[in-house]
Amino acid sequence: MTCDTSSSGCGLEKLESLSDDSITEISENWNGFCSASEALLKGSGDLSFSDELVIRAKNLCKHGLASLVEQHFLRCIEEIFERNGARRFWNYFESYRNAAPSETNKDPILEEEIQQVICKALEEISSQKQFQEKCLLLLARALQSYEEDKLQGQANPDSTRVYLFSKYQLIVSSVLLASLPHHFPGILHWYFKGRLEELSSVAAANSEDEDELGMDDKMDLDEKSKLPYKCGDMDSDINQKYAVFSENNKLVKNIGMVVRNLRDIGFTSMAEDAYASAIFFLLKDKVHDLAGDDYRSSVLESIKAWIQAVPLQFLRALLDYLGDFTSCNDPSPGLKSPLASHPSLCYSGTGIPSEGLVRWQLRLEYYAYETLQDLRIAKLFEIIVDYPDSAPAIEDLKQCLEYTGQHSKLVDSFISSLRYRLLTAGASTNDILHQYVSTIKALRTIDPAGVFLEAVGEPIREYLRGRKDTIKCIVTMLTDGTGGNPNGPGSSGDSLLEELNRDEESQEITTVDDDINSDEKQAWINAQNWEPDPVEADPSKGSRYRRKVDILGMIVGIIGSKDQLVNEYRVMLAEKLLNKSDYDIDAEIRTLELLKIHFGESSMQKCEIMLNDLIDSKRTNTNIKATIKHQLQPEQRDLDVSLDNLNATIISSNFWPPIQDEAVNLPEPVEQLLNDYAKRYTEVKTPRKLIWKKNLGSVKLELQFEDRAMQFNVTPLHASIIMQFQDQKKWISKNLAAAVGVPVDVLNRRINFWISKGVLAESMGADSADHAFTLVETINDTGKSGTIDGGCEELLAGEDDGERSVASVEDQLRKEMTVYEKFITGMLTNFGSMALDRIHNTLKMFCIADPTYDKSLQQLQSFLSGLVAEEKLEFRDGMYFLKK
Repeated sequence: MTCDTSSSGCGLEKLESLSDDSITEISENWNGFCSASEALLKGSGDLSFSDELVIRAKNLCKHGLASLVEQHFLRCIEEIFERNGARRFWNYFESYRNAAPSETNKDPILEEEIQQVICKALEEISSQKQFQEKCLLLLARALQSYEEDKLQGQANPDSTRVYLFSKYQLIVSSVLLASLPHHFPGILHWYFKGRLEELSSVAAANSEDEDELGMDDKMDLDEKSKLPYKCGDMDSDINQKYAVFSENNKLVKNIGMVVRNLRDIGFTSMAEDAYASAIFFLLKDKVHDLAGDDYRSSVLESIKAWIQAVPLQFLRALLDYLGDFTSCNDPSPGLKSPLASHPSLCYSGTGIPSEGLVRWQLRLEYYAYETLQDLRIAKLFEIIVDYPDSAPAIEDLKQCLEYTGQHSKLVDSFISSLRYRLLTAGASTNDILHQYVSTIKALRTIDPAGVFLEAVGEPIREYLRGRKDTIKCIVTMLTDGTGGNPNGPGSSGDSLLEELNRDEESQEITTVDDDINSDEKQAWINAQNWEPDPVEADPSKGSRYRRKVDILGMIVGIIGSKDQLVNEYRVMLAEKLLNKSDYDIDAEIRTLELLKIHFGESSMQKCEIMLNDLIDSKRTNTNIKATIKHQLQPEQRDLDVSLDNLNATIISSNFWPPIQDEAVNLPEPVEQLLNDYAKRYTEVKTPRKLIWKKNLGSVKLELQFEDRAMQFNVTPLHASIIMQFQDQKKWISKNLAAAVGVPVDVLNRRINFWISKGVLAESMGADSADHAFTLVETINDTGKSGTIDGGCEELLAGEDDGERSVASVEDQLRKEMTVYEKFITGMLTNFGSMALDRIHNTLKMFCIADPTYDKSLQQLQSFLSGLVAEEKLEFRDGMYFLKK
């Protein structure tokens, strides 16, 4: 007889008080019990030794050795189960250690083989476990019978059985888990994945309307977004489909049997993890299939419909089969899915979903929202590029974020995309600004309060502040007909400013309606629903309920001052007005009125005067032409240069930006016409007088050649150059420059236009420094053939060499700041080196007399950069030094 003497309660201390006959009896019964136990457990279904086992066990119990009997029998079960059960069970899967299916290598034959092996292995080990449980039940009855006789029926009839079976279950799970192969969970995952894919196919084949349930992946997503999603209809359809997933379905029964067998051997959590991961895997595939890269339609309702139709119906049938489907008559309000846009599904036969099923619905819908959210966040850059066509995708993302609350993930991911794909030297400022505006519009849908928009927009604003053409591009985008998104609402000629004005009007209408309908009760409701701003919010911006996303304000915020934007617009408006060949300024007036709404009338006063100058010019031009023509003699009216061809733009120079003036000699008839016009203007507008800017404006020319006629719209300087060839066919560059009244280098630049059009031909003169220009009367003169029609070629002021009619804002700033150059030089001489902030503050402190220093920090930085470029200053480590 052997036993573990270290085990407590084995009963060996009682042997010391026994007689020799009792010891002999115990020894005989113990040997018989050990033999019967081993024979019974190895019998593989043979219970012939059961009677002897029961008798021997009872006899040993009479001597107080019940605990010893239990321990020995359980140890025998453990040894035999480990040797014959666990080892054989794992041997089934040994050959699949390196052959399990993977994402990239799907072998249907291998998957089917694994499914059969799993079922066979589980059936075998479950059969052995059931036999051992029968043997254990025999022992439990024997021990229970002895206890009842001893205590005269007062013992708990199930206590011994419950104890033995709990110990046995622990032994089974411990033995199996101790030798668990690392690849077994993966095999289980692929088993459930394959079964669920098969069930999904069955559901699709039996569906009367696959489109509504999102099963037809090849259908155009635009059509999917139009599908109705009604609670009653969906519940009815799903109840009709329930027969596909009923607990009597063969496939469901096979899956349920595998799950039950896994539970029996203590793999409950592993089984649930396996089929849960398979369900989530299929759900992820479904989300990716439905969402794809087409952002023109919403897919959220289709995903939710598929969850209701396939995974939840399968789980309902599985729980039914396993007996876990218990109805909750009074479910907690927290168990209802906050994602569902309609009441929870009511399944046939229950009326109320089980608590476990509602938990599954919460898990699946949350996972679907999170997966779709991550998918849309990863492609948010492309989505915003396509906005507003991608508005449905933005709306889906908004709903996902409202539930998951993972706004910080959107901010971090999108900022990373912007820095990598947009904020680079290769991207034009215009493209960056358009993307910024689209970002504001799109994220305004997701975050109306603008909390996260502030964080996303800051890197863009910071980057744009470092670009020299930012202000110019902003003004162009706001005022030009192509400035807004060409895909946006409204006509294609609308500017971004008009689009923003429409948005503001709609917001104001909504605000007015809200104010009309609001009362003290609504105010109390709003107070009860108040929530603090997210941690990402900027405290200086105020509460989300007081904040409104102002697109124009955010664009102006890039510059830092509306005055800079107004000045740039003023320069651009002057350039546009001076290059007009007529007096049509309706579009400019409309833009000015919109700007006055946003920036105030006082800021736009000079621009308004500029437009009024055009209106007055039209009226004055008409009056002067009428009076001059009336005074002209008949022979004067037939001159080559007619007064009808002259339209003067008369400006109030004090209110216009500085005009670029360039001396030019015009042909005598033109000079005479301008003098007559100015003389009449002085008579009409005494004491005012006209000072002609002869280099500005446009001239329409028709050049007649021997074999062709050509029309051009050019600057006065270009016209003056070509008119010199009317009487003289060949000119030397220095002589032509003197005749026109411009330097030779200016002439050489401007005359290239006529050379490029084939009107003039260039050759070397007698002096190497001189160039000879000859009029090309016929095309054959240059070796060309064919004819040229009368198409009109245009070249307005400054288009050929980048020169402008109006001094740019940078030129004006440089001229204004020149007066402070001596102050800056003196400061650096005294202090050696100074930072930008210190120079700025010092100028503000001491330059208080005329001219007062009123420039911004950015303007000062731009001026100092110019001095560094001119090598007057040095800039090192954030400090400015005098150039040595």
